Amino acid sequence: MAVAMASCGSISGVYANLKAIEKIPISSSVLFRGSFGLDPVQRICLVPKRLAFSESTIIPKASSTAAVEDGSSQDTAVPMPKVIIDLDSDPEATVVEVTFGDRLGALLDTMSALKNLGLNVVKANVYLDSSGKHNKLCITHASTGRKVEDPELLEAIRLTIINNLMEFHPESSSQLAMGEAFGAFQPTQKLDVDIATHIHVYDDGPERSLLCVEAADRPGLIVDLVKIITEINIDVISGEFDTEGLLAKAKFHVSYKNKALIKPLQQVLANSLRYYLRRPTTEESSF
Repeated sequence: MAVAMASCGSISGVYANLKAIEKIPISSSVLFRGSFGLDPVQRICLVPKRLAFSESTIIPKASSTAAVEDGSSQDTAVPMPKVIIDLDSDPEATVVEVTFGDRLGALLDTMSALKNLGLNVVKANVYLDSSGKHNKLCITHASTGRKVEDPELLEAIRLTIINNLMEFHPESSSQLAMGEAFGAFQPTQKLDVDIATHIHVYDDGPERSLLCVEAADRPGLIVDLVKIITEINIDVISGEFDTEGLLAKAKFHVSYKNKALIKPLQQVLANSLRYYLRRPTTEESSF
């Protein structure tokens, strides 16, 4: 499939503004191809909602704090908020699933905010299980009708949903990493970056490998993970990115020259990601 690829500078600090992200078009069956280019292009800045917005910010504000999206907030135990971005299950659309116990309604304001990003919600449904109410949205580009595969825009979708979740359900900020800086309530737990970071690479047939990453969440993580992977000339074929409370969990199907990664390259990839994911704590303490 022909898709767009974005590159981004690193994030200074865990909750700093995301830096400019640079886009370059590619054309192949690979979702993101290594490595990132550095040509100057139009830049879009992602800023968490409670920060001052620049004109180029693409995260829209929810329409009204008074127009609360349907859902009860009466329970004293705050459920675990989850946002899943799935590029695998639907060939025609990007599937986004949002869960917050049984407190979410139809997410009309969230869908309106996604429309402001130039996206269409082509299908929406809700299902219930023991973990709560699951709102599933199928999203495409409004201009092309194609699924969203640009990591910059995927991160914008994720931050938009989390911003609206904290707007309409302020109690959710106590369970979200971004709640520490931008929410009404501080997270009740703190994650040790070293303990929270887990990286594994598995064989998944002769033509691809499966990369699994679990780390402390922070803004810009989707873009930065893709950037690190592609900088060592590894291609990302498809993936899923889950935000579960304070944690981010990613699964990427990756390849090197259309082959599965050999063991030494798997180790290089794991070491590169581990170094990056643990680095912000070291850098902050050095100031």
